[in-house]
Amino acid sequence: MELRQYRYFVAAASRLHFSQAADDVGISPPSMTKQIQEIERELGVRLFQRTKRKVFLTAAGEIFLQDARRLLSQVERAEDTARRAGRGEAGCIVVGYVASTAYVGLLQREAMLYRKSHPGVDLQFHEVDMDRLPEMLDDGRIDIAFLRPPMTYPASVTSMTLLRDPFVVALPRGHRLASQQRIKPSQLEKETFVLPEQIAGTLEVGRRGGFKPNLGPQPGRLTAVITYVSLGAGVAIVPGSLRHAVNIGRVVYRDLTAPPILSEIAVAYRRSEWSPATRALIAQIGKSALSRTGA
Repeated sequence: MELRQYRYFVAAASRLHFSQAADDVGISPPSMTKQIQEIERELGVRLFQRTKRKVFLTAAGEIFLQDARRLLSQVERAEDTARRAGRGEAGCIVVGYVASTAYVGLLQREAMLYRKSHPGVDLQFHEVDMDRLPEMLDDGRIDIAFLRPPMTYPASVTSMTLLRDPFVVALPRGHRLASQQRIKPSQLEKETFVLPEQIAGTLEVGRRGGFKPNLGPQPGRLTAVITYVSLGAGVAIVPGSLRHAVNIGRVVYRDLTAPPILSEIAVAYRRSEWSPATRALIAQIGKSALSRTGA
């Protein structure tokens, strides 16, 4: 059966008058009668009982009417969802992120803003190892990624810088430099460095201090890095936002001397993004970034 036939049947069953039902759906009474006969023939069951004075539903017709109404209601919902998705008002966006992008509250702010303006869109969040994010964007497993550059992206992926976060030094409490408020890069020459996923800050400290860093363990995520520091495995160069977000005993955070070494937070996305909902989120994030820079 075609969808229009369900509509003809529901109109006839609701009116129990073929001429009136025909007017409702915009066809002639003879066409309505023919359509109902075709439906009954296709189903192999009588749906209407007709007398000279009235039309009423058979038991099979009553049951079929319930299912037909449910079907048409589902179709209407599907059509409405498709239209809203086309306007960016419905759908699902999968966001990949590294935990440190949440420490500054940026990820949370963008999610809150978007949910206010697009309540019909489902936002799903997945913490992912940073080096996997560009590939997951490229193959469509995620739609947007919050990460810390520098990163190498596939040709299909681009990015936008959102925030710059100065690097600081994480030291074991009681370290020889812990009493200083600011530490020169050159003072770290003899240290072993516990490495986060992104080691650019560590390498820049070595460059500014005129030494090649002694690279130690690389546990990956920043909470693990700080745990290693607390256990005396070395010092670590980490984003400054950690001092307020990760408080582990026996670790202190100290600033580096000026000029600051900046860690960036960026959002990465596909250049040819087709989803209106995802494009709307990218546009919102870009607007927020401009407001922070005052541009």
